[in-house]
Amino acid sequence: MKTSNQAVPKKLKLWGSHWLRGGFLVGAYALLLGTGFFLAYEVRFDFDVPDPWPAQRRNMMQWVVPWKILCLLAFGQFAGMLTYFRLPDLYRLSGGLMVASLPLLIERFGLLGFTVPVPRGVVLVDFVFSLIAITLFRIGLRSFRERGADRNELAGKRQRRVAIVGAGDVGATVVSDLLSKRGLGRKPVAFFDDEADKRGLHIHGVPVLGRPELLQERKELKLDEIIIAMPSAPQRRIREVIALARALDVTTEIVPSLGELMSGRVKASRLRMVDIEDLLGRDPVALDTAGIQQMIRGKRVMVTGAGGSIGSELCRQILRMSPTRLILVEQSEVQLFPIEQQLAEDGAGATMRGEIADILDQPRMEGLFSLHQPQVVFHAAAHKHVPIMERQPAEAVKNNALGTAGLTELAGRHNVENFILISTDKAINPTSVMGTSKRLAELFVQAAQQRPGNRTRYSAVRFGNVLGSSGSVVPIFRKQIDQGGPVTVTHPDVTRYFMTIPEAVGLVLQCALQTKGGEIFVLDMGSPVKIADLARQMIELSGFVPEDDIEIKFSGLRPGEKLFEELQHSGEDHHPTDHSRIMRFVSPAISLADAEAMKAELQRVSIGDVAPSEIKQTLKRYVPEYTPFVGGYG
Repeated sequence: MKTSNQAVPKKLKLWGSHWLRGGFLVGAYALLLGTGFFLAYEVRFDFDVPDPWPAQRRNMMQWVVPWKILCLLAFGQFAGMLTYFRLPDLYRLSGGLMVASLPLLIERFGLLGFTVPVPRGVVLVDFVFSLIAITLFRIGLRSFRERGADRNELAGKRQRRVAIVGAGDVGATVVSDLLSKRGLGRKPVAFFDDEADKRGLHIHGVPVLGRPELLQERKELKLDEIIIAMPSAPQRRIREVIALARALDVTTEIVPSLGELMSGRVKASRLRMVDIEDLLGRDPVALDTAGIQQMIRGKRVMVTGAGGSIGSELCRQILRMSPTRLILVEQSEVQLFPIEQQLAEDGAGATMRGEIADILDQPRMEGLFSLHQPQVVFHAAAHKHVPIMERQPAEAVKNNALGTAGLTELAGRHNVENFILISTDKAINPTSVMGTSKRLAELFVQAAQQRPGNRTRYSAVRFGNVLGSSGSVVPIFRKQIDQGGPVTVTHPDVTRYFMTIPEAVGLVLQCALQTKGGEIFVLDMGSPVKIADLARQMIELSGFVPEDDIEIKFSGLRPGEKLFEELQHSGEDHHPTDHSRIMRFVSPAISLADAEAMKAELQRVSIGDVAPSEIKQTLKRYVPEYTPFVGGYG
């Protein structure tokens, strides 16, 4: 009862507030509308209103003003907060006033019984005056709120002077957001843009001064911050602008990429600090979205390793292609939970189904294939960390090679249409157990294509390091920088290929569309990046000086690591594809009999107490190009 008694005064207070606000609005609107209607006659008759119009004006005002207020009420002009006014509010206001003016116009046809119709000029001027008056009133209230908030938030603060690079729609959105939230302490003072036609123009009162190269010349701007708002610009240009901004030694932020904006996950006004992905990323990849959607729409799709970096992004992109069912297979519930929650928040609860399962548990996987009858399978589950697998080769063989072999058999028995293995460039002339186990997985995939009566298209997709994935150098370097260093690099000359996770997954889907069966696709990774250079760039982006503030320490190549990654086995033939960023490699597949013998031998050495060195020698027998590391761990 006590809680109920406390709630009554709160409700009364809330109702009182609403009535007070409503009364204020009715009074203000009545004054503005009445004044507008009065002045409409004055303007129509050049401020010398003859008879009988003054009498008509008095009589008409008694019902015109209440009628207009009712129309505004119907169009939601009393429901919105007074101090917020944007384009949607203006549209509703215009609609309400138009409807309110209709009776005055149709009376020209004598339908309402007025003695003398209201002049059309009065109706038109009245509409314009009413619209302007109420719009200015609402804008004034908004301005009063914003300035009041600004005064409170900016008390004792100096506003940071900001330049925006990119005078397009995204840049305009950023400036609009900064101007409407002055309490953030940022003042946009200039635009810079590559388009010469925009020079000298103003956007939201902020001038466009010219190309970004002029940043260093405009010292009088006294910039504290630069915001890069060029999500659709070529990646090469983004890197150039980042270099220009960094040379000024000011804070630099960037608008999310075009891919992030199109996905709907972030807005243009959601700024972030410039990151290494902005320097290493490449131009957006053109995908056959319609073709990919046709391949996925209405299908049952299974993703193994759904909680990993690649698997989770596969799930996100596949869901945008409208499958009837998406089955997320993941061994770790800790990894499955976040992607399940994220997809559910995106409205995919009825479409997806998360399944905790180990791909080596054949009865469990048989049950999942029987239950869901997937038509497309993306196999991303794998052990991928090179040093860990080097110490435990049996686990790499079981999970990566034998797990894939088992899935290919299930896919064939259940008439899966497409089976796509996510492989790695480390499978090419491998020097690590992890890379060799993935090469064995590729051999099992190619062998499965030859099964008698096979109706499944089997293929594999190789690519290199993905930025920000679990265990990649980027998050490791970030952690080391946050701890004050040193940043450890294995060798001064070690290089790797990099691409973003969304880019890699988009190309995987494109490969699935192009497969005929039995191919190994290799993604164009661009130019290799020196890991030592990557470390220096990340240190600089964090605001430190390499070697002075943060030490770079070279620890030596780890067991199984290469100085550089390769793209092609010597025995593979290169065939072009319809996509410029995808290469198709075809090599002779091992026979089904050899695949079965290899599987039996791999099961023997991976199950039981077999020395790592013996396992590695067995791997070399089946992958002759493998160069095993036999010291230290083995």
